[in-house]
Amino acid sequence: MYTPYPETSNLSKLESWQQFAQAAHNTSVNPERLCVLKAGGLLIDTSAQRASPELTQATEALLHARQFEASRERLLTGQVTNVTENRAAWHTALRTTVSSPEVANQRERMLNFVRLADAERKWRNVVHIGIGGSDWGVRLTIAAFGYAGTWRNVRFVSNIDGHAIEGGLAGLDPRETLVVVSSKSFTTSETLQNAQRTLAWLQGAGIQNPYNHIVAITANAQAAHEWGALPSQTFLFWEWVGGRFSIWSSVALTTALAVGIETLAGMQAGAHAMDDHFANAPLAENAPVQLAVSGVVNRSVLGYGSLNIAPYDFRLGYLVPYLQQLEMESLGKSVDLNGNAVNVPTGPVVWGMAGTDAQHTFFQWLHQGSDGAPVDFVVCQEANHGWREAHHTHLLANCLAQRQAMLTGKSYEQALQECRAEGHPEEHAQWLAKHRMHTGGRSSNLIVLPRLSPYTLGALLALYEHKVFTQAVIWGINPFDQWGVEYGKVLAKGITQELQGQTPLSGEHDASTRYWVEVFRGES
Repeated sequence: MYTPYPETSNLSKLESWQQFAQAAHNTSVNPERLCVLKAGGLLIDTSAQRASPELTQATEALLHARQFEASRERLLTGQVTNVTENRAAWHTALRTTVSSPEVANQRERMLNFVRLADAERKWRNVVHIGIGGSDWGVRLTIAAFGYAGTWRNVRFVSNIDGHAIEGGLAGLDPRETLVVVSSKSFTTSETLQNAQRTLAWLQGAGIQNPYNHIVAITANAQAAHEWGALPSQTFLFWEWVGGRFSIWSSVALTTALAVGIETLAGMQAGAHAMDDHFANAPLAENAPVQLAVSGVVNRSVLGYGSLNIAPYDFRLGYLVPYLQQLEMESLGKSVDLNGNAVNVPTGPVVWGMAGTDAQHTFFQWLHQGSDGAPVDFVVCQEANHGWREAHHTHLLANCLAQRQAMLTGKSYEQALQECRAEGHPEEHAQWLAKHRMHTGGRSSNLIVLPRLSPYTLGALLALYEHKVFTQAVIWGINPFDQWGVEYGKVLAKGITQELQGQTPLSGEHDASTRYWVEVFRGES
C-alpha cells in the first residue's frame, strides 16, 4: 500500500536545500584549512572539501528537514527502511556483540564447519561461485589478508561466460575441492549455471557424493535444497540483508576458510565501532555524515559526475569494484520515495585503481582535465612488510603529493619561473608554462588506516555504507533496492528462452534486439 513520505518531497524546492546549495556555492576549498575526524580507529581528513560556518549551519538544517535522525534510528533498529520491498536493511545486526539467537546460530554453524575443515586439513581448493554482493566482498577480504599466502587455493567464478568457469576449475583436483555457491535468492542465473557446470565436473570425476563437496549460502533454503544442496551444508542469511551488504553474513564462509575465523571477528568489531560512531557522534564530527555531505555538494551542487577511489595499498585493489556496487547500485536512482523526480543529480559514477598504478593511467585527467573528479585517497600509515624506507615511504609520499597537487595546483607564475629556471627562451617559457599550470582547488578526502587489519577494513566498509545511507536520506531515495538490475534479469530470461528455441521471438523487441536474436539463432 502506498504511503506518502512528506520529508522526501520536492528537494530542490525546499528552503533548506536552497540555503545549503547557496552556502556551498559561496565557499571554496581552502588549502589552509585542517579538519581531521576520528572514527572507528580511522582518521578521515576532509580538509580539501568546501566548508564554512554557513555551510555547517545549512547542513544541519537540511538534515533536520529530511528527518535524518529518525531515518538513522529506523536503520539501526531493524525497522522497515527498504520501503519498496517492505523490509528492513539490518546488516548492522550481523556485527553486534549481542546477536539474535537466529543470527548467532547461523554464525556458529558456519564457524564450526570451518573449524572442522581446518582441523582435518580438508578442502585444499575452494571455488567460490557468486556474483555482485556474493562475490566482491569475499574477493576484497581475501586479497587484503591472503596476499602473503594461504594453504588453500581459492578461485572465484562470477561471470556467465563459459571461459570463467573453465578457468576457475582448470588444474584443480575435484577430490580436494569445495564449491561454495552463494546466491541470496538461489535463482541468480549466472550463479546457478556455473554451479550446475561445477556439479557436472564433480560427477564427471567420479565423485560418489558430489553434493558433499558443495556448500550453499542463501536466504532461500528451499530453492537450494530443491537444487540438491544438503541441509547440513546450507547456511542462511536473511531477506533483511541486502546483497551488497552480504559480506557480513554467511557469504564470508569462503573468507574464513581462506584467511581465518579471526579475520571475520576483527572485521565485525571494526564495523561495529563505526556503527557506534555513526549512531552517536555529533553531526559536525560524524565521519560518514561529513563524507556524505561533501559528496552531495560535489555531485548535486557543483555537478561533478564521478568519484574516484584511490587506495594507496596494493591489497585494496578490489575496494574499487566493491564500492562501485555499494554506491552505484544504492544511489543510482532518479525518483524519490514518493515516485517523483528528485530533480537534482544523484549517485556519481565510482571508478578508480590502486595507486601508484593509477598515477600512470588516469591521474593526468584528474589534475588537468576539463571536468575532473573528487578523489577519496585511502592509505595505511604503516605497512605489513619490512621495507618501509625502500617502499612504504615512497608510497606515502606519492599519495600526499598527488593530493597536494590537486588541492594547491600550480599557478602560471610558478610554472613560468620553473620554465625560466630550466633555461628555456622567454617566449618558449611563456608558452610552455600554460601547459604546466594546474588550476588546483580540486576536492578530495584522505582516509588513513593505522595499518591494514580486519578491524580497520571492517570500519572502512561500514564508513562507506553509512555515508551512502546518509546521501540517500538527503536525496530522498531508497538505497536498498535495485529495480533496474531486476528488470535486466527478466529481459535476459526471456531472450535466453528465445535463443534456445523454447519460445517464439517476442514482438516487443526493438529493431536491433530483434535482428540480433535472429542472427544468434542462425536465422539471418
